Amino acid sequence: MSLRHGAAAYARMQSIDARAWIAPTAQIFGRVSIGAGSSLWHNAVARAECQEIRIGRFANLQDFVMIHVGYDHPTRVGDFCSIAHHATLHGCTLEDAVLVGVGAVVMDGAVIGAGSIVAGGAVVPEGKVFPAGSVVAGVPAKQIALRDSARANRMNAWLYHRNAEAYRRGEHRAWEGPDFDAWRRAKQAEVDADEDLASLTALG
Repeated sequence: MSLRHGAAAYARMQSIDARAWIAPTAQIFGRVSIGAGSSLWHNAVARAECQEIRIGRFANLQDFVMIHVGYDHPTRVGDFCSIAHHATLHGCTLEDAVLVGVGAVVMDGAVIGAGSIVAGGAVVPEGKVFPAGSVVAGVPAKQIALRDSARANRMNAWLYHRNAEAYRRGEHRAWEGPDFDAWRRAKQAEVDADEDLASLTALG
C-alpha cells in the first residue's frame, strides 16, 4: 500500500465535522470522530489502531492531550467536555460536561459520570466507575465530593469554543477586552438557564 493510499484509507475512517477546529500540530490516526464545535489543540494526539475514538460536540482537548484506546475499550468523550493540558484518556468513557484536569490519567474501562470533575494529576484506575456529579482526585483516584458541576464545565467548554473560533481566524487574544467581558456575561446567563443546550439542537 502506498503512503498516498494509506493516507486516503485513514481519511475514510475518520469523521471530523467541518465545524470542529483542529490545530495544525494535532495528530489523528485511525478511526476517530470529532463532533461540531469541538477543538483539538496543539500537539494533541488521537490514536485508534483498534476500537474507536469518539468525541462529542463542543468538547475541547487541550495542548499535549493523549487519547488512545484499549484492545477491548473504545475512548468516548461526551458533549461539552474539557480535557486539560497533558491529560491522558485511554480506553475510557466520559459522559457529558466532564472536566479532566491538567496531567490527569483515565484508564481502560473507566467511566466518569456527567457533570463530574477529575482533578489535576489524578489517576483513575482500570474499570473504575464514578457516578454523575463526582469530584475525583488522588492516586489512585477516589470520589472526594458529590457536586453537579455540569454548568461550570459547560461554561469552560464555551470559553474554549470561543477561543477555537478565534484561532480559526488567526486571532490569539480571544479572552480579553470589553467584547469578551460582555460575551462572557451573556453566555454565563445562558448557561445558568440551560439555554445554551439549544445549540446542540441547532446543529442538526
